[in-house]
Amino acid sequence: MIETVRLSLRPLGVEDVEAFVTLHADERINRFVGFYSREQALERLRTIEQQWTERGHGLCAVHLKDSGEFIGRCGLNYWEPFEETELGWTLKAEAWGHGYATEAARACLEWGFATLDAEYFTSMIHPANVPSIRVAERLGFSPLRDDVLLGKPVTVYSLNRPGVAPKA
Repeated sequence: MIETVRLSLRPLGVEDVEAFVTLHADERINRFVGFYSREQALERLRTIEQQWTERGHGLCAVHLKDSGEFIGRCGLNYWEPFEETELGWTLKAEAWGHGYATEAARACLEWGFATLDAEYFTSMIHPANVPSIRVAERLGFSPLRDDVLLGKPVTVYSLNRPGVAPKA
């Protein structure tokens, strides 16, 4: 669906359950984004599939183009309690430090602004998740507010569509 120089992204689905569970089993990952049992992962993946069907966007599986290896997830997720669409990314620890998160997130961001009628996107990041904060900053996001997501504190970063005034 979305391709970059090094990555291919396609909608996440229930067929990705094992990779999803493995990704979230790593303590370096789940300390910020949570752990999923197989049952919880299937429920989350069904919700992602539903969002793709109903809203035309959702989270994507991220694969290395040269090997096809699943390295994580990235995409646009609508959060009803906030009435906002978040650009999020979570990659295997082994994929960190190669610029993949920025590359995948930038591709999703560009796709989102080209495809959706959104004035801005958010990224909800735990305050201690310094690598994700750096990705958000590289993409041009800036802090909007502090909030709570799924019981965890987050700083909500935002980026406006080019030509749209910042959200107050």
